[in-house]
Amino acid sequence: MPSVSKVLIANRGEIAVRVARTCRELGIPTVAVYSEADASSAVVALADESVRIGPGPSKRSYLNIPAIIEAARIKGADAIHPGYGFLSENAEFAEVCAEEGLTFIGPPPEVIAALGDKASARAMMRKVDVPMLPGSPDAVAAAEAGQALADEIGYPVIIKAVAGGGGRGMRIVGERGEFARAYAETRAAAQAVFGDGRLYVERYLASARHVEIQILCDTHGGAVHLGARDCSLQRRHQKLVEESPAPRLPAALLAEMGEAALRGARAAGYVGAGTFEFLLDPASGRFSFMEVNCRLQVEHPVTEMVTGIDLVAEQLRIAAGEPLGYGQDDIVSRGWAIECRLNAEDPENEFRPAPGRLAECVPPGGPFVRVDTHVYPGYQVPPYYDSLLAKVIVWAPDRDGAIARMRRALAETRLAGPGLATTAGFLHDVLADPRFVAAEHDTALLGEFVAARARQTAA
Repeated sequence: MPSVSKVLIANRGEIAVRVARTCRELGIPTVAVYSEADASSAVVALADESVRIGPGPSKRSYLNIPAIIEAARIKGADAIHPGYGFLSENAEFAEVCAEEGLTFIGPPPEVIAALGDKASARAMMRKVDVPMLPGSPDAVAAAEAGQALADEIGYPVIIKAVAGGGGRGMRIVGERGEFARAYAETRAAAQAVFGDGRLYVERYLASARHVEIQILCDTHGGAVHLGARDCSLQRRHQKLVEESPAPRLPAALLAEMGEAALRGARAAGYVGAGTFEFLLDPASGRFSFMEVNCRLQVEHPVTEMVTGIDLVAEQLRIAAGEPLGYGQDDIVSRGWAIECRLNAEDPENEFRPAPGRLAECVPPGGPFVRVDTHVYPGYQVPPYYDSLLAKVIVWAPDRDGAIARMRRALAETRLAGPGLATTAGFLHDVLADPRFVAAEHDTALLGEFVAARARQTAA
């Protein structure tokens, strides 16, 4: 049976800090890895040991598999937690860890490979009757085949990269005349970004909710879901606000989605924490499979807040070979949690990255307010990485209370400095939108909100 006695955290930023904190509570020593740009990062100070693995650019540091493995060897780590992003869903990395005798805190490499390939994932889910939108059962062979399929299922359609994820590698096609160009552009982008130009086509829901199911699976056949999160407030497919439970989701529908996720997880031989992402059609009440994320999600704290379950601790227990020790009937959700991502982006300038030095850094506080961050006064935001500065998470007995608490927390937040802009004020305003307050929003709301705001400014 595997054990976990020292964990190397193969990541940076707030998620590295978050993993280090749980390890400290469990008495597990940690090793932080860092790039030259992150030499003064919070996790370096928090971890028990640290190793510099390369210069600032990700390809030469946080994506440098040999350097990470060597750091684990030097420091005697026997497990690696990949966080999210970077190498967290890299089957090759998980395989190398296994070859080197290191416990990869995540699913087996063959599961990551099967679910990371959207074509094989869709085929697997179809076999166990997980609902899907009309579309190609596999990657389409050529633009002509995709065009014929789009004509058959009706427009709009979405063209997606088989190897894509995180909102990258997709194009929406509104009418027949747009298809050939969109297909060529998506294929070129997929080849350049993912090294895999394969694409698939499915019907596009212009007005849909993005609902996801958190799962935990052990190596003994135990599997549970921890309820649903609504992640519909997105800008260009990038989530900015998440909440749990998902509002206006009947208990019977939640149970159906949870059962579908667990069927899919068992079919894949899933182990660890993961997320099944679905699109929910508000008009019909039907849900459709999107993808599986074989890692911890950025938005995992809202699930922790309503269930009281530390997901990183569960990842560590599962990786050590322990059974879950509880079943589906033991999972209880209490109250409401909302998370807002505070990015170094300028909402008034098309959300362009706006990094700088944090001259002022005052996080919010008060009852039931959690802040996951790695920044501090004087912190210089590096230009190489994701723009996430902090996640503000709140809990309240009900949704109205959570919205009020989050708006208060955002109003308190001070992240400022020369050249720096953040999404804090923008999200404070979004949460007052009547459609969000009434839980009548979908994935189109944020784009519509931005457009309306621009018209008001122009007037």
